[in-house]
Amino acid sequence: MSSLSGKQGPRYRHAASEAEPYETIGVEKLTPIIGAEISGVDVGRLVSDDARSNRQMDEIHRALAENLVIFFRDQHISPDQHLAFGRKFGELHVHPAAPSEGDPGLMKIHADKDSPRANGEGWHTDVSCDLEPPMGSILYIRQCPPRGGDTLFANMYAAYEALSDRMKAYLDGLSAVHDGESTYRGLYANYGVADKPAYPRAEHPIVRTHPVTAKKALYVNRGFTRNIVGIPRDESDAMLAYLYQHAENPLFQCRFRWSENAIAFWDNRCAQHRAMWDYWPHTRSGTRVTVKGERPV
Repeated sequence: MSSLSGKQGPRYRHAASEAEPYETIGVEKLTPIIGAEISGVDVGRLVSDDARSNRQMDEIHRALAENLVIFFRDQHISPDQHLAFGRKFGELHVHPAAPSEGDPGLMKIHADKDSPRANGEGWHTDVSCDLEPPMGSILYIRQCPPRGGDTLFANMYAAYEALSDRMKAYLDGLSAVHDGESTYRGLYANYGVADKPAYPRAEHPIVRTHPVTAKKALYVNRGFTRNIVGIPRDESDAMLAYLYQHAENPLFQCRFRWSENAIAFWDNRCAQHRAMWDYWPHTRSGTRVTVKGERPV
């Protein structure tokens, strides 16, 4: 039984506001709560500065804010265009551990029949262990398996809103430790990447306020969050276990089925994601560009 089930209607009631129509892009929602496919956009041409591109960029910013993760299919972009698209949203973030493809801002994403692991198998928010975690990530998959390899995304605004008022009051003002040490050490050895002396570690509020939408989002994840600051360890472990289970409820999720040359762009400040490695022995390969963010508040 769902932890959100009851006999008085749903505990989380998503009421989308009537938005102005888009003029230069098509936006097809995957679910009412999270995710949308964007059409009418050629990302390779979008990185130019002509007037139509600028208008499309404005609407893509809006679509990301409204849907938390957006998808573009049938895109044929070079590494330089991928990097340029990311720079349209801010300065690029360099991953503290992962291998890159040429430019440090171009992270390699690859799993095949010989891989010991695949990127992003568990629920997480990218590099939340940084003092200033990434604003967003832009993943371009050039090669994907014939079936499988989907990515799941979850809405952390909705996860926060579905908490009881008493739970919201308890979490207000609490922070948690996000640590990259146990996550990253040895993680990329199969690529020949040597470990660094240390990996990022930071404390962030459990509930953060989005700098663009001003909405509150739950900000803990299995990948990096280690403990809640200022409470006993057993209480912290129990509370985090509950919050993880709550945040991963399918009610808050969408699931994207990849096709070759598709792009996913997600907002790390209000969404978590998980990549499915159910396609062995096939190959899934591409690159990711990540945009710098700000310290969570």
